[in-house]
Amino acid sequence: MTQISRARVLLLLAALSVGAIIARPLAQTAPNPQGRWFKGNLHTHTLNSDGDSTPDDVVRWYRERDYQFLVLTDHNYLTSVDGLNAVHGADDKFLVIKGEEVTDRYGDKPIHVNGFEVSRLVAPVGGSSVLDVVQRSVDAIRGAGGVPSINHPNFGWAISPDELLQVQRTKLFEVFNGHPTVNNLGGGGVPGLEDTWDRILSSGKLLYGIAVDDAHYFKRPEDPMAPRPGKGWVYVRAARLDGRALVEALERGEFYSSTGVQMLSVDASATGLSLAVKAETASKYRIQFIGRQGRVLSEASTPSATYAFKGDEGYVRAKVLESNGKVAWIQPVAVGPSGPK
Repeated sequence: MTQISRARVLLLLAALSVGAIIARPLAQTAPNPQGRWFKGNLHTHTLNSDGDSTPDDVVRWYRERDYQFLVLTDHNYLTSVDGLNAVHGADDKFLVIKGEEVTDRYGDKPIHVNGFEVSRLVAPVGGSSVLDVVQRSVDAIRGAGGVPSINHPNFGWAISPDELLQVQRTKLFEVFNGHPTVNNLGGGGVPGLEDTWDRILSSGKLLYGIAVDDAHYFKRPEDPMAPRPGKGWVYVRAARLDGRALVEALERGEFYSSTGVQMLSVDASATGLSLAVKAETASKYRIQFIGRQGRVLSEASTPSATYAFKGDEGYVRAKVLESNGKVAWIQPVAVGPSGPK
């Protein structure tokens, strides 16, 4: 047997030994020695739609608070980023990315879909139902070369879990939105966004959950209900700070979402998912590993933990809870042949 043939046999045996445990580890948790974590906000507004500040002021706010990238998503308006990057951008340090919140409605239901890295303005196109409007917005964003993300499904109680499940050609939705009136937690028989996420994952559809500000107001310190910046963000693992590289990493699930928890590492192998938190001295942490139907599979009261796959979970995602209310959401890993696709 040649050396190459022997190596192929060893690889096959290794694959067979773990195949019963995990069928499709998602790219988000695959070891990526060339990747770096970049902190960014994917949803914010300026005076070009219904924000209270200029694009320059908005970008400056994030640049001065150690974000590495920002997507401006004005309603039905594509804010130019060339001049902003000329002033605020810096190679490998900070980047402003083109974006738009495609804003439409069906009856009294507000339907908003973000487009990241779109090449042109995407006009709302309407539709014959809530699902049709969402799908047409997603398709229009794809047609403009962008990556779509479904915004705040419970805002105006607009998009039901069943409708969200049926949307095609998108893998991103907002599991947390920092606006004070978007009903993240659900109510009145409507599930919260995490519950919705688990229902969709359990049905076999792969969806990644992002956290965002949806900031509108940077100048109203006296208004406790103003949608402000600094509420939610993502850490994306990518080879470089580049708009296309970042949004492609988002679509592969190579990120985690946060309202304040920062991770030291997020790694999956064929046998388990391992996490380590960048712990704050005054805080304590719980790490939950969550599977089909939102069941907590395992919980650790430490800033690092590993969950060993058993093979029947369908998927495993993780949630890190900090003692003062901060949270991080780790993207799902498909476990076994029945995991989400």
